[in-house]
This record gives sequence, C-alpha cells and structure tokens, in this order.
Amino acid sequence: MTKRILLGMLTPSSNTALEPITSAMIHGLPGVSAHFSRFTVTEISLRDQALGQFDDSKIIAAAKLLADAKVDVIGWSGTSSGWLGFEADQRLCQRITEATGIPATTSVLALNEIMEKTDANDFGLVTPYLDNVQEKIVANYGRSGFNCVAERHLNLHVNFSFSEVTEDQIRDMVRDVAKQKPKAISTFCTNLKAAHLVPELEEEIGVPIYDTISTVVWKSLRMAGYDTRQLTGWGRLFQEVA
Repeated sequence: MTKRILLGMLTPSSNTALEPITSAMIHGLPGVSAHFSRFTVTEISLRDQALGQFDDSKIIAAAKLLADAKVDVIGWSGTSSGWLGFEADQRLCQRITEATGIPATTSVLALNEIMEKTDANDFGLVTPYLDNVQEKIVANYGRSGFNCVAERHLNLHVNFSFSEVTEDQIRDMVRDVAKQKPKAISTFCTNLKAAHLVPELEEEIGVPIYDTISTVVWKSLRMAGYDTRQLTGWGRLFQEVA
C-alpha cells in the first residue's frame, strides 16, 4: 500500500484559487492529498485592520484544526510576509510547530529558498496588490539581497477580486516583466490563477516562473519526503530545483 502523504494548507477565507489549483497540482501523485483550513482575510492593504488579519493566534487556531487530520506538513499558502517582513513567517512556522508538533512552511519562505538555490538575485515580481504594498515587498526583498529588476501590479485591495484577474492580464504582466531579463519571475499571490499558466509562459519567455501556490506545494512535498520530480506539467520548479 502506498504511504499516504497529507498536506495541510492554511487558506485565506476569501481565496477561491489556491484550493482547486493545489488539488489539481497533486492530483496525479499517488497517495498525496491536500487538506485546507481557513481564517479570515478579506483585504490586502497596510491599514491596521487589514494587517491585524494576520495575527498569529488566528492562524494557529486554523493550524490546530489541520493537526486533527494528522497532516504531515502545514503550509501557509499566503504571501503576507512579503509586506509584513520575512521574520513574520519564520516566527509563525515556529509557533505552528510548537502548537501542533507538525513541521511548517510558507509560500514566501519556500520562494526565498528557491531563489537562493537558483541564484535568482535579480527577479521580477507580478502581483495584484496596491502601490504601497508592492513597495513594501520590493523593499523587503532588497534588504535580503534580492533585486527586483521589474514589477507589475494591479493596485487592487479586495482579496476576492484577485481571483477574478484574467489569464490574459497575468500573461501581459509576466511578459512585461520579462523584458527586463530577470533571472526568475514570481507570480506573488495565492489568489491569482497563474500556476497553470507557468509552463506555457516559461517556454515563451525562457525564464523560470515561481508561483506562490507552487512554491508552498514544492516545499511541503519535500518536507514530507516526496520526490517533487514526479509532479509534472506545472513548470520547471518541480523538476529542476533540488
């Protein structure tokens, strides 16, 4: 019997993209399944009310529900530390493990690891976020030694609206960013329906694309001891980054 691998994913309450995409991504992997727990997130901005949505205690409560399902890994499928600071995710992972006994990771920490492994110091950034949120993300990456050579964003703040960004909008933003010849591009929002577009865009522009739904799946599988090369059709990340 194939050993089951259970991936737990923490999900923003208004996100309608990451659950179906994550499930589709792992559909062909024998014994692997994804399980989701939500907490309230409806707005992405720098307002106090919006920042308060990411209070660790609320996320820990959702993580404890995943622990009831005896998942192997708990992943925060979200990008909030992009503007809160990467240390927020490091602290969160530590607190999740302390509360549940289960190892934890996040979309952003996985992305950062991937960019370090691939020497993608000059990268491109595609998001739906507000101007000042985007500025925070770029600044945080700059402090960590990553130079954002090009970025595009849509100046949206309602989290639900991110899932309504069209495929053509995403393609156009990625193509614009690619003109500056970054070493990699990140589609940086787990409510963007971008992950399935990665193979076609990578072939077109010749640059690896690291979607933040994909990055947390990649890291979660690795933490569970699974060979990510078995996951095909979702871009170079799963075959090329060891």
